Amino acid sequence: MSSPATGNASWRPRWTRAQVGIALLLALLLVVAGKLFWVQGLDPTGRAEAAAESRTQTEVIPAVRGDIKDTNGEVLARTLQRYDITVDQTAVAAYTRVKEDQSTEEVTPTQAVYEIADALSLPDTEVKNALDGDKTFNYVARGVTPEQYGKIQDLNLPYVFGQPTFQRSYPNGAVGGSIVGFLGGDNEALGGIEQTQDDKLRGVNGERRYEISGDGVRIPVAPQELQSPQDGADVQLSMDSDVQYFAQQAVSERAEELNAEWGSAVVMDIKSGKVLAMADSSTVDPNVPGEAEGEDLGVRSVTHAVEPGSTQKILTTAAVMDQGIANPDTEITVPPHLQIDSEKITDAFDHGTQNRTVAGIIADSMNTGTVIMGSKMDKQTRHDYMANFGVGQSTGIELPGETSGILAPADDWDFRQQFTVLFGQGVSQSPLRTASIFQAVANDGVLIEPRLVESTEEADGSVTTPEQPEGKRVVSPEAAQQTMDVMETVVTEGGAKEAAVPGYRVGGKTGTAEAPSDQGGYDGYTTSFVGVAPMEDPQYLVAVTLQRPEGDVHTIGVTETFSTIMEQVLHHYNVPPSTTDPVEIPKEVPDNLDRSVTPTNALDQTWPSPAREESQG
Repeated sequence: MSSPATGNASWRPRWTRAQVGIALLLALLLVVAGKLFWVQGLDPTGRAEAAAESRTQTEVIPAVRGDIKDTNGEVLARTLQRYDITVDQTAVAAYTRVKEDQSTEEVTPTQAVYEIADALSLPDTEVKNALDGDKTFNYVARGVTPEQYGKIQDLNLPYVFGQPTFQRSYPNGAVGGSIVGFLGGDNEALGGIEQTQDDKLRGVNGERRYEISGDGVRIPVAPQELQSPQDGADVQLSMDSDVQYFAQQAVSERAEELNAEWGSAVVMDIKSGKVLAMADSSTVDPNVPGEAEGEDLGVRSVTHAVEPGSTQKILTTAAVMDQGIANPDTEITVPPHLQIDSEKITDAFDHGTQNRTVAGIIADSMNTGTVIMGSKMDKQTRHDYMANFGVGQSTGIELPGETSGILAPADDWDFRQQFTVLFGQGVSQSPLRTASIFQAVANDGVLIEPRLVESTEEADGSVTTPEQPEGKRVVSPEAAQQTMDVMETVVTEGGAKEAAVPGYRVGGKTGTAEAPSDQGGYDGYTTSFVGVAPMEDPQYLVAVTLQRPEGDVHTIGVTETFSTIMEQVLHHYNVPPSTTDPVEIPKEVPDNLDRSVTPTNALDQTWPSPAREESQG
């Protein structure tokens, strides 16, 4: 027998099948380990990161929208906590529920449907349809109350969940609705303060990021990232809900009585320019904005431009006084009409030649006398005074859609328009701008543009007061006081006696202008009255406007509506009754007056050729 060392040279070690299998398995494990190291360790293509990202769920944590409040802190808009109830349809199955006494009960899907329906006050079939299916996420109900969500939690159903959400609520409904504004279906800010102050109110949403398993269940031990939301700021307005409510009621009644297209009322604090109310005869309820007409969504005293009519005679009077052209008792000889070339200017009533005071001209709203004294200023001066009072410019009020009105350059005025602007035709402006003109006169000649936002309060309690517009002097204090005397004569001796408020000295001016038609020409009137009180120390202003009221032109005024609102305002703010007597300025100069003692010189009757206009007073 040969030795292995000297025997057959072709001998080789033999591998058993088990050895071969083990070797192959080790080789495979080595390849897998290398691949894992390559993918998870080196990960040159970012696969691990992509896989982790695919397992990451991002949940938005909504910020709480700030409140809108009135000047007294009454909430006009608030955010309510609500919950969306969702279900994982793939996990719906019978399960064992542990009750409070530690006993257990079997809860079938059918029983769960009944329990959910009772908790949410929903039809059984609606809940059953929400639970049936193969979706991992489906809504059962949206925007349920915390009380309803608490009932769902008590059911302890492992496949039903609640997601926090919010709902906007407007406790005052339509009172100031167009001022406050509203939110759309996707919480888009639409209209009013909701829109203009959205960047302050909405806050900044937060988010929570966490990993989920393949079946959609959150991995408890996985890390999570949390970014807390920044809740929105509260916005406080100068609007007084009580005044707003009363003004809306008053202007709505008058608009309905005269079947007017619309009516508006502005209430302002004269010293500060703060707006206390901007009432519309019809407006939106922000809780149900879809039920409102399109024209009711905005604040008409801001969005609508109208010809002011004879209320603009107060601006003309202030300019004439400021120029030193006349005083309230300056005598002006007023003819029955002004005939210039082929044009004719008349008044709303027939009269012969009269020796009128300036106060008498404005008290009876005479276009003729207004043109005589106003034409003592050249065209550019007239334009400059109007522009200085803000005509043709927006006020900057914190509301969307404000109109700037129309004031054409003086060089563009035609032969007629250069004079009709003196009594409020051939120019247009918002009722709010008209109110601001009277604010300036009543505030010693200093214009303060109207404002609504008083302050904002952040979630941390810090309060910011917006920079208030600086006052701008438009006429001298002496001219402003003289104009105020003329305004008081309008109420005591002129055509606005119904504007009087018992116990208080009141001044103001009526206005009636033709309302232009969309088809051209005119198809109605715009009537208005703007007044202030008390005259010895003016505190508040009320401006009432009606668009296209129906009836005789002499009976469609709003002086009584003004009186009703102003009386309520004065009592609401506990303004003491007047203790001084009204100014006394005669409307006409007696023919037998000794001219040597006339208080002021008669106005020179020479004027540039005015144009024809037939306007109501």
